[in-house]
Amino acid sequence: MVVSYTQEHVYRHPWHRVTAAAWCKFTDPTARDASGGALAHILDVHTLSRDVDGRSGRLRAVRAIAGRAPPLPFLLRGLLAASPGAGDVVVLCVERTDVDAAGRDMRVASRNATLRGVVEVEERCSYAPHPERPDEWTLFRQETTIRCAPLAAVAARVAELVERRCAERFTQNADKGREVVERICEDLAAEQDATHHEPR
Repeated sequence: MVVSYTQEHVYRHPWHRVTAAAWCKFTDPTARDASGGALAHILDVHTLSRDVDGRSGRLRAVRAIAGRAPPLPFLLRGLLAASPGAGDVVVLCVERTDVDAAGRDMRVASRNATLRGVVEVEERCSYAPHPERPDEWTLFRQETTIRCAPLAAVAARVAELVERRCAERFTQNADKGREVVERICEDLAAEQDATHHEPR
């Protein structure tokens, strides 16, 4: 069984501000504050590669993101606990970003690199100027697919529960991520306003 869904969100901020905020969301200290930050489940972020194409000006980056996995059904927790080195379940994701600043287009594709024997999560996001207000707003689109691996030890019902629980948690985390991007956009806008109003 596969669970797929698509979400859209309109940021009432220009493309350059929203994409700057999106780059910062996983490393923002307030968002990752363990005492209740929206992204407290994110443990670490590393940039694996980053390059700019000299001809097109496109930025391409690959990041590794480590985070706590959502709570799993009892049977799967037991299976993972039987695995060597299992303790707190940490999932490692790989995120590939392609930015065309001149064309105001940013695309992000991510997938889990660990726990793929249990569940596969793939996400594709795009940030583009809103068609009705391209200089003021940004349209964010997120497509997510969650697929439970066909394990002989896991009945179809448990697989369905895993997919549903992952989808619920992923949706909650995506909502929190959008809230963080909104807050960072507000911070960037306030910073820009303060800079423009400083006496020279």
